[in-house]
Formats: sequence, structure tokens, C-alpha cells
Amino acid sequence: MRHHNQNRKFGRTQRERQALLASLARSLVLREKIKTTEAKAKELRPFVEKLIGYGKTGELAKTRLLQAKIGKEAGQKLVKTISPRYSERRGGYVRIIKLPTRKSDASQMAQIEFV
Repeated sequence: MRHHNQNRKFGRTQRERQALLASLARSLVLREKIKTTEAKAKELRPFVEKLIGYGKTGELAKTRLLQAKIGKEAGQKLVKTISPRYSERRGGYVRIIKLPTRKSDASQMAQIEFV
């Protein structure tokens, strides 16, 4: 059964969606805030929050998992600087701020950033 298993497809195959999320997560970790479409931001939030949870443990295996998912540089930054900020926080590491629509195609834009 596929209950509670509806994700946004973005008109892409599964591998392309995974690559898109990894790329957005990498950009978010390195820049600490990015501007993207609202749908992509909403799909990115749970992905990044799980990564921060992995980084909070500080285990070597989790660090290597992060580096495999979002790249070595972003994985190290997540473990060394971003995750320690949230050591006392139990969730809600990322906020989404709605922005005006994009002029060219009127798609709803949003800014996603760390709290």
C-alpha cells in the first residue's frame, strides 16, 4: 500500500529528483540560505532536517553518509559548524519564507534558510 507516500515528482525520474535534492541541500549548507520555488523548498526541508540529525550524532559512519549524499565539503561543514548549533534543539532547523512570484513564469518562490 502506498499510504502517506506521495511526494512531488517535479517531472523528473527518481534519480534526477534525488540529484536535485542533493544539489539543493549542498547549496543550502554551503550558503546557509537559498532562493528556489516553493514546491522545491517544501520538499527540501525534511531532507535537510534528516541530514542535520545525522550530523548531530557526530559518528564517523554518519559523517561519511553525509559526505556521500551532499559532498565532502558540505558534509564536513554540516558536521563541524551547522549541526552543533542545534545540539539542544529537537527539530525545526530550517524555515521557509514565501517570496513574490517569479515574473517570467509566475511560479511561487520561497527562501529557505537555517533558523
